[in-house]
Amino acid sequence: MIPAQMILAFLLAVPLAACAACAVSRRRPVLEAVNVSAFALTFLLALAVAAQVLRSGAISLWNGFLYADSLSALVILLNASAALACSVYAVGYLREDERSGALDDDAGGNTGVSNTGVSNTGGFKLRKYYALTPLLVFSMLLVCLANNLGVMWAGVELTTLASVFLVTFYGKVTSLEAAWKYAIIGGVGLSMALFGTLLTYYAGHKLPGSDGLAGLNWSVLVRQAGQLDKTSMRMAFVLVLLGYGTKAGLAPMHTWKPDAYSEAPVPTAAILSTALMNCAIYALVRFYVLTSRCLGAEYPGHLLLLLGIFSMGISAPFILVQKNFRRLLAYHTIEHAGIMLTALGVGGPIGSLALMLHMTFHTVAKSALFLCVGNIYQHFKTDLFQRIKGGVLRVMPLAGSAFCIATLAIVGMPPFCLFQSEFLIVGAAFGTGHLLTGALFLLFGTTVFAGVALHVNELVLGSTEEARTGWYPWRDTSILVLVVILIAIGFWLPAPLLELVRRAALVVIGNEAGG
Repeated sequence: MIPAQMILAFLLAVPLAACAACAVSRRRPVLEAVNVSAFALTFLLALAVAAQVLRSGAISLWNGFLYADSLSALVILLNASAALACSVYAVGYLREDERSGALDDDAGGNTGVSNTGVSNTGGFKLRKYYALTPLLVFSMLLVCLANNLGVMWAGVELTTLASVFLVTFYGKVTSLEAAWKYAIIGGVGLSMALFGTLLTYYAGHKLPGSDGLAGLNWSVLVRQAGQLDKTSMRMAFVLVLLGYGTKAGLAPMHTWKPDAYSEAPVPTAAILSTALMNCAIYALVRFYVLTSRCLGAEYPGHLLLLLGIFSMGISAPFILVQKNFRRLLAYHTIEHAGIMLTALGVGGPIGSLALMLHMTFHTVAKSALFLCVGNIYQHFKTDLFQRIKGGVLRVMPLAGSAFCIATLAIVGMPPFCLFQSEFLIVGAAFGTGHLLTGALFLLFGTTVFAGVALHVNELVLGSTEEARTGWYPWRDTSILVLVVILIAIGFWLPAPLLELVRRAALVVIGNEAGG
């Protein structure tokens, strides 16, 4: 019987082992099997962590080096789910890229991969994708399991190093430009987050039990947060907000996001828009808890509301005038990052619950949207609205229908699940006296709804002479499963998942045992 705490180590070891195995493998079937199997096992381990946390509370390993409470368990489960769905989809997506020649003209192609092990020009790119994606997932899991805030920062930094090479996957000039912008802006942001982390260490370096690296352990700091140096924590939170806010794609640090999402392989873009954003919000939540216990919730809350509403406002006009549907989803992700920050800023039991629900629902809906877009992009060979001339629903019934359903969900149409979380945020805002926040939330949300509805109508409706596509098992299975889940959770959330969401919200407001 494996000790419960050791699950945390296995959760990190599985994707890391998959990364190593794919780095040395030369056969495409092996790469595909290793990735899908590793992420399926990671998902099962994430379920085991969630079950253990629900049963026994927070668990730790190696003298508290790895630590998982309800907040960690929820984000790990969401990220593992997104990684599994994208890994299955990536098999069909990359096979189609290979068939169409999208992976050709690679200078490193002499290390090729094929069904027979014979070299081909796309082999280096396939191995690059299948090796870097588990490394990206490993780094995201490390962010959620690291008790030490410095190690958490290192995990976020590692996500950049892994994903920036995935943005350059196709080797185009625009891909290199997007990756450069992502690396530079992300590097500046994470530098600020590092300074904020160091200031947090200084704020608590005299506390009992804060000797050495333990001085940055979240579980140590949170118990004595009221004794942290207040001046240091004020500056630390500002730096951390700007730093991890850059990683989340909050305005005005958002400019890397549309370029990166439109150039990366679609499965990578789906992971960046869901799991990676979850990690950035997770890091902000950890510092929010410390700051609110030290200074009161009003100080960090006002800063979060300012940046959250500003991000929603910035994304709205860009969505209205957008001509590229992958960039449209990028700006829509910026809006949802703003929504989550607004929920955290409103705070209280309802705001915190709404944040956790919205993160859960957004992970499912945005993953489904990106995967649908991948099918559309590969069929029409373009991501521009005007070149498709509508008719996606007729040509691609499954992708078109799923795209419509996921779009209605993501913009908050009832009875879909994101309506519930957004309704809770608005109710919490007005209920706590944040009248301007509530009014602007409704204004920007309505504007985004109108823009997205207009573009999606243009994309999926209309007549076309193109023949209807068939069933693509690897790609369409992931989309179908995600859409079924998306519809189901609008009416029913499994009791264990709802309890995990509720307990994660308690961590945010500081009422969960041990937190």
